[in-house]
Amino acid sequence: MNIAPALPMAIVTLREGVEAALVVGIVLACLNKAEKTELNQWALGGVAAGVLGSILIGSFLGLGLQQLQHVMPNAQALFKPILGILFGSIAIIMLSWMLLWMTHQARSLKTDIGQTVNTAITSEAAGMSIFSLVCIAVLREGFETVLFLFTQTQTLAVSLGGVVIGLLGAVLIGFGLFKWGIRINLKLFFQVMGVLLLLIISGLVISVCRNMDITFAAFSKFNSLDLCLGFGQSCVLGPMIWDASRFMPDKQFPGVILKILLGYRDRIYLVQILAYGLFWLVIGNRYFRSLNQPQKDKNDQAVSTSA
Repeated sequence: MNIAPALPMAIVTLREGVEAALVVGIVLACLNKAEKTELNQWALGGVAAGVLGSILIGSFLGLGLQQLQHVMPNAQALFKPILGILFGSIAIIMLSWMLLWMTHQARSLKTDIGQTVNTAITSEAAGMSIFSLVCIAVLREGFETVLFLFTQTQTLAVSLGGVVIGLLGAVLIGFGLFKWGIRINLKLFFQVMGVLLLLIISGLVISVCRNMDITFAAFSKFNSLDLCLGFGQSCVLGPMIWDASRFMPDKQFPGVILKILLGYRDRIYLVQILAYGLFWLVIGNRYFRSLNQPQKDKNDQAVSTSA
């Protein structure tokens, strides 16, 4: 079985799952330290509610798209790339923002969550406060995963396989940290996953540009107004800059692997190159600069049950 097509989904799910597992693990550790283990059920309930909410969001979006295609079957050639632009753009914004936010927040994650938990357990609605904290954290990561799921061109079974692989990895890391006392260099883990995520997001930038080109071409066919700029094989992407289709096509090995993991395309146009470069100049540069900022709390580099 070839699991390569499921790798981007697995990487995104693994990172988002580990972020959620860190929040849940720190909350449970704080409750144990404060001898408030009776509130553990509220934390676990928050996990269940967050996962269920993510599934419902994904199901709702999926059913909505199916109904839209059923109502307007003749416009599928136009709707499919438009939805690719919509979900791709939202995923790029959300994943980029969360990558930068988490890189900054990780320096004080343990302290911030600990303070929030300590405040929550002294309130009258301690259980609901813990439930809300965990539920929102899990739902946030789940929503980002669902968004990325809808940007995938692979079959639903392949994408869901990637989700399962990522979740299993996140669960194992979570148990390793907080149940089995295994110490993991989380700083290095998130740095590596961050670079992989940047590569995957930059691949989405290429795909969004391609869907934009397809949309303009399809819209021109539906209307008498020709929106294409006359660049031959592209409608609005400008001249072709790169053509490796003869010696490394993106539908055959190793091109297909590079396409899945790095956003490689055997044909690249000017607008795609400019958008790709702009993404790395703005988001990539900001991410790598944030890694060089001084770390406030060294204890957050590795987490164990002693936290």
